Amino acid sequence: MDEDSLTSLHPNYVKAVRLATAVFALPFVIGALVLEIAGLLPHGSFLAPVLLLALYAVMRVPLRRYHARGYRMGEDRLRVVRGLLFRSDTVVPFGRVQHIDVHQGPIERGYGLATLVLHTAGNHNASVSLPGLGHDDALAMREAIRAHVKRDTM
Repeated sequence: MDEDSLTSLHPNYVKAVRLATAVFALPFVIGALVLEIAGLLPHGSFLAPVLLLALYAVMRVPLRRYHARGYRMGEDRLRVVRGLLFRSDTVVPFGRVQHIDVHQGPIERGYGLATLVLHTAGNHNASVSLPGLGHDDALAMREAIRAHVKRDTM
């Protein structure tokens, strides 16, 4: 299994991560603004760097995360690749799957996305999550994996 054969996440994943990052950065921007308005810091000395950092985090980091993730669903396993600095390449054999969840937070729901979570037997990497899937794709993958697990147990 080479990197070229990985399936990319849904394109809306970038938008969802940008929105989540903006929500996370907003209190820092507001705090910097309050400190400057209160006159505790020289004008622009703290707000400008915080704004630039927030803008970088909102525009560039989600795109890098999108390109650093991928998956491949085979006949009997799911491969999940992720990570910018520390790469993780996890292969989950369907025979080890105990149960499967599909999660949607409010931001994911707004963009039609979901996270597929496979819970496996064992304690190392007992749960493997795959965010950024289209909701219908996540449901279809869950059913395909469930059918394979059901077929193996019979």
